[in-house]
Amino acid sequence: MLRFLTAGESHGPALTVVVEGLPAGVPVAVEDVQAELARRRLGYGRGPRMRFEQDDVALLGGVRHGRTLGSPLAIQVANTEWTRSPDKWGTEMSARAEDGPTRAPLTQPRPGHADLAGMQKYGFVDARDVLERASARETAARVAAGAVAKALLARLDVVIVSHVVQIGSVRAKVADLPGAADLAAIDASEVRCADPDAEEAMVAQIKEAARDGDSLGGVVEVVAHGVPVGLGSHVHWDRKLDGMLAQALMSIQAVKGVEVGDGFEVSGRRGSRAHDPIGWDPERGYRRASALAGGIEGGMSTGEPLIVRAAMKPLATLNRPVLTTVDVLTKAETVSFKERTDVTAVPALGVVAETMVALVLAGEALRKFGGDSLEEVVRNRDGYLRALRDGPLG
Repeated sequence: MLRFLTAGESHGPALTVVVEGLPAGVPVAVEDVQAELARRRLGYGRGPRMRFEQDDVALLGGVRHGRTLGSPLAIQVANTEWTRSPDKWGTEMSARAEDGPTRAPLTQPRPGHADLAGMQKYGFVDARDVLERASARETAARVAAGAVAKALLARLDVVIVSHVVQIGSVRAKVADLPGAADLAAIDASEVRCADPDAEEAMVAQIKEAARDGDSLGGVVEVVAHGVPVGLGSHVHWDRKLDGMLAQALMSIQAVKGVEVGDGFEVSGRRGSRAHDPIGWDPERGYRRASALAGGIEGGMSTGEPLIVRAAMKPLATLNRPVLTTVDVLTKAETVSFKERTDVTAVPALGVVAETMVALVLAGEALRKFGGDSLEEVVRNRDGYLRALRDGPLG
């Protein structure tokens, strides 16, 4: 079973992730993790923090000479802002009781954020005790773990790409599913969009929202190519692949909706137009004539490209706060406090969504094929594919 746990706060000294269940022999390099983290910082509309944070990565355990050992993998992503401003954050976020708070408590919770519910849940009077962990900065640790999951999947011939399909009211028009060859061009786009016309309109909307001190949400699409048939389960509710993907994507900060294939659109159709016809190709075996189900049927992968989308709400922190709230101490009506923020984080969402899809698929591949070393996992996968090809249904 592949699982991971992140620790750390947004303005703390570092984020850490521990990944358990990886087989031995998966290639891991600091440069590969840093490259994925650099992709997470991409996108027009990001705040100034993205320009000066460098995501200093250290592999703390579970790796020797560039390969996993089969033991838990520990990765640290140091907060360069902590080292740059030790007098500011080194004291404010200190673990030492004697340092104490250095600023007045944040008592005007932001509508749409974790602030108020978290303060009520844990009995805090300072929103910083909540927001530091609730911050999307936590996803840097996830992306670090996802870099290793992607390395494992690459050895199983699975490639994952993402692109932005909507920002604000602008929707992209992309005829073909993007593949690995398209990823460099997508990352080169200011908003990670494969439609140049939509890209231009998206940037214009971001500029307009920035002038108003407002924020924008949007939708990203993640496509996984090469996923073998049979990942997931129709037997157990908690092992259905679409259910696991939905949970993983909904766990990303500010994501409020997940769609597999054309799930929302086909809900309004008749059944005769809502499913993917099955055909037979002598070279490739069973094939679906369309992608309405997004590569998942009955909670299992079908062998077709896997397609999922995640919808991100506009960020709750605004550069010009206008949403009313209540001061938790005085109970007076006021406006929420301002924390440094982005106009939109939708381009970065795609990279984080890739990460969560990779971690789910890597975990299910290991559950399906088993093995203590990468070589054994690949050998078991190859045997399974041979059995499919040569068996009674092949």
